[in-house]
Amino acid sequence: MDYGARQSVAPDGKRKVASVAAGLVRPGGVVILDGGTTALAVDHALPRDLACTVITHSPPIAVALLDHPQAEVFVLGGRLFKHSAVACGAAAVEAARNVSADLFLLGVTGVHPEAGLTTGDAEDAAMKRALAARAADTYVLASSEKIGTASRYRVLPWEEISGLITDETPQDPVIERLVESGVDVLPAA
Repeated sequence: MDYGARQSVAPDGKRKVASVAAGLVRPGGVVILDGGTTALAVDHALPRDLACTVITHSPPIAVALLDHPQAEVFVLGGRLFKHSAVACGAAAVEAARNVSADLFLLGVTGVHPEAGLTTGDAEDAAMKRALAARAADTYVLASSEKIGTASRYRVLPWEEISGLITDETPQDPVIERLVESGVDVLPAA
């Protein structure tokens, strides 16, 4: 499913997840904002007057921040992966190695207890790992349709994230397993 079509998948869940995620961005803080439709919802949930720095490899994320006058926006470049509207490849990974942030808001396509956090493209997965390595904390953005699914390429294991933000119910068996294994789940009700 292409980027435009994914914007209509679970929009309420994405807005709920985005609202919680936006609350993690502190005034004066530096956040790496992944690409994707949930990250775009985070853009819209950020207060317009928030003074912060946003680092992104997503042109749509950068453009959406034009109406946030206090946000400094730093765009990482590389080959455009059109399916997700993000820069990836060697140039983008190299650029990611030269930034640091307080927080990375990570988008994935799959959240699975055994497979971990996954996505459908190998280069996209590598870029996400490079970005996560540059942030003090990494929180996963996962609306309910991603819970219990796994895509082809692993992004990160559970031990390497700070928490999972989801609108899935705490009683969901996958969420219960993740909590039992020590994953910090932030509910987005």
